[in-house]
Amino acid sequence: MLGKLRLTLFTGLLLIGLMTVISSLVASPENSGGSALLLTVEGAITPATVDYLDSGLREAEKQDAELLILQLNTPGGLDSSTRDLISKILNSNIPVVTWVAPAGARAASAGTYILYGSHVAAMASATHLGSATPVSMGGGLPGQEADEEQEQTENPDNDEKREGSSAMERKVLEDAVSYIRNLADRHGRNADWAEKAVRDADNLTASEALEMKVIDLMADSRNELLSALDGREVVMAGDEKHQLATADLSIINYDPDWRTRILSIITDPTVAYFLMILGFYGLIFELSNPGSLFPGILGTLSLLLALYAFQVLPVNYAGLALIFFGIALIIAEAFAPSFGILGIGGILAFVSGSVLLMDSTNIAVSLPLIGGVALIAAGFLLWAVTRFMGLRKRRPTIGEEAVPGESCVALESFTGKGKVRFHGEIWTAKLTDPQIQVKKDEDLKVIQMQGLTLQVEPVTAQAATDQHST
Repeated sequence: MLGKLRLTLFTGLLLIGLMTVISSLVASPENSGGSALLLTVEGAITPATVDYLDSGLREAEKQDAELLILQLNTPGGLDSSTRDLISKILNSNIPVVTWVAPAGARAASAGTYILYGSHVAAMASATHLGSATPVSMGGGLPGQEADEEQEQTENPDNDEKREGSSAMERKVLEDAVSYIRNLADRHGRNADWAEKAVRDADNLTASEALEMKVIDLMADSRNELLSALDGREVVMAGDEKHQLATADLSIINYDPDWRTRILSIITDPTVAYFLMILGFYGLIFELSNPGSLFPGILGTLSLLLALYAFQVLPVNYAGLALIFFGIALIIAEAFAPSFGILGIGGILAFVSGSVLLMDSTNIAVSLPLIGGVALIAAGFLLWAVTRFMGLRKRRPTIGEEAVPGESCVALESFTGKGKVRFHGEIWTAKLTDPQIQVKKDEDLKVIQMQGLTLQVEPVTAQAATDQHST
């Protein structure tokens, strides 16, 4: 029996080995000409994009790929993420080709820097690049950029916008100019237009970029791109020359892994903002109802994820402080009602902080989400105010204020003063009319409390008074 089991196990392992060999032999003709890894980047450049490229470069080295193609369509992104991404490209052992595609795509702002930093810059027809001026350099007021653009249009000889209106803006602008010129010089591209794209936010179409030697080639399809790349010489790390051989390459699509997808979701400004609000209210509900656990755990997790996202996003900390201050005022309205003064101030601070939270043009919180959260906060505020107004009109249920109108029972017959049973206790009672005779077990009505003495009157007398007045 044991021998048969061993034979069966050996046969199974042999079959698995044969299948592996056959599959490798079948796959080898397909990859005999080498491969190129294709990464697709759409949207803003964020830390998730850097993680995606880093993972792609490792996979390309693992597969011994001839090159890595970065298909790009971006409106811009974070300066720190863009520089990290370009640094990985410059130090890569695998040639990186940035291809702005498909038709209608763009490489604006950060995308222009990435094109200049790549070993090969390619674009499809009906695409464009440019507008590489750093934004939010001084954290100006809303509308300030539009006013400056209008002034520049009306006065083209005015160099104030191109040179920066403050020392900090000039420093950031000159740093960006030097950075993109160095990238252009490294790969022999048009450095003068690169500077113009930074200073004047200039733009070019694909055909204009090819004519001005801003890019290296144009290609509308993958096969056309591989044909145009074949035999081209590129400059790698350490100024080493490398000649591309792409004629027989097979392109392999490389999609982001689960870690990159999660990072991309978390670092989305709208998601990070929602996580912060969810975390804050989760902690509030846990503190107001100790032992619930679920709101506290969910709130803590959400807040930690939001803080991680804010660490890598261009957060305006004045806006973040306004958000926390606004939420604190709204909560204060619930516990110390001011008939709307604290609440309205809290909502105004909350909305202002939400709008100012993100500094970048392409990294911003969704305005409908801000409006929705503000409406929810306003609804909560309105409910709290109306509830407190209703509570003020309710009759007191404890204390001396709650005693008038209550009933008690005489424990003895008396005139003037006597003993009564009130809420299960024996009290001294004093009649409002000392001439009235009260009998034992007669129901009395409490008029008010005077120390440890109740001022009472017979219920029948009160009923007679009410009937007489009617």
